[in-house]
Amino acid sequence: MVAAPYISDLTSTTPEVDLTFQLPDPEDEQISDYEFQQQIEAAWQVCDRFDLQTDIWRGRILKTVRDREKRVGNAGGAGFLRWLADREISKSHAYNLMELADSADLLLQEGLLEPQDVSQFSKRAFIETAQAAPEVQQMVSEAAHRGDRITRREVRQLADEWTAVTSDLLPIEVKEKAADHTLPTRYLAPLVREMEKLPEAHQVHLRDEVAENPDIDTVKQVTAEARFLAKYLNAATQVQTLNRDGLDLESALEEAMRIGCLNSTADLVNQAAQLEQAIAKLYTTWRRIVSLSERVYLDSGSSTPNLRSLLAYLTPLSGEILELQLGDPDSGTSRRIRLKVMAEEEGDPAGDWE
Repeated sequence: MVAAPYISDLTSTTPEVDLTFQLPDPEDEQISDYEFQQQIEAAWQVCDRFDLQTDIWRGRILKTVRDREKRVGNAGGAGFLRWLADREISKSHAYNLMELADSADLLLQEGLLEPQDVSQFSKRAFIETAQAAPEVQQMVSEAAHRGDRITRREVRQLADEWTAVTSDLLPIEVKEKAADHTLPTRYLAPLVREMEKLPEAHQVHLRDEVAENPDIDTVKQVTAEARFLAKYLNAATQVQTLNRDGLDLESALEEAMRIGCLNSTADLVNQAAQLEQAIAKLYTTWRRIVSLSERVYLDSGSSTPNLRSLLAYLTPLSGEILELQLGDPDSGTSRRIRLKVMAEEEGDPAGDWE
């Protein structure tokens, strides 16, 4: 069983579809699991395609409202935002729908799709197609025009195949194996995406490594290496502690690769970046607590003993020595953490940490 044909002309102003289904009885033991799944899938496909059509029209409606607000000169688009708020539509969702409508109109205007071809797509497949390279859009459109059912999986497969054939980051040995289907293209697209994030010097090293052993295991390994390289390079630029003369980050990276501890090194640098951010946030929060505690102390007095008690209990977090009990105090694994703020000048809370 296949989904009933649902053809809606996107150029029409009155798209219609019959969403009345006769769903199988889940308690009917006479129907086989295969037939049950087929009937459910058929109904689901129709809903999926209707969802796509509806969202395209919603996007067009939103664009019309937005353009109207622009024409009447509503300052800052406030009228459009009020319109969205009245209908409980988030701004991000609205712009996603408008982007979907733009994609549909572009594919139709360029002749890549006929209006009735859109019914061959699932919603996610259509969005994936709109974001794909023009060559991939052409191949997907041809498949839809032939009447093929287009899912996200088919679009990604075509995109992966195109990447494997055209990317300059893949050596010729890998492309040849991808062409004769001895090396699945689904492993190559992630490799290309990760390598694109790297400087050319690292791309050459990884490309040579894959060319030497063009097999699945090597592709997976090099993909992981490229991912950690990108993480390392991105995190290293964010760690202030590393921004000093005398440290050669590139050489350190090469040594980590040579001795096989690239993953640990990348994770180390990434954790250092997170720790610096945590320290900065901790210091800012502590300064705020100190300021608020002083304000509440000055505003309170003997008539507010409970409020003064609250301030006293917060002393471990508002003094120069910060204390925190980790875990149950009665357990053997409990630990008390102490951090001390050492002021650079007397009375200056902004200082060094110990």
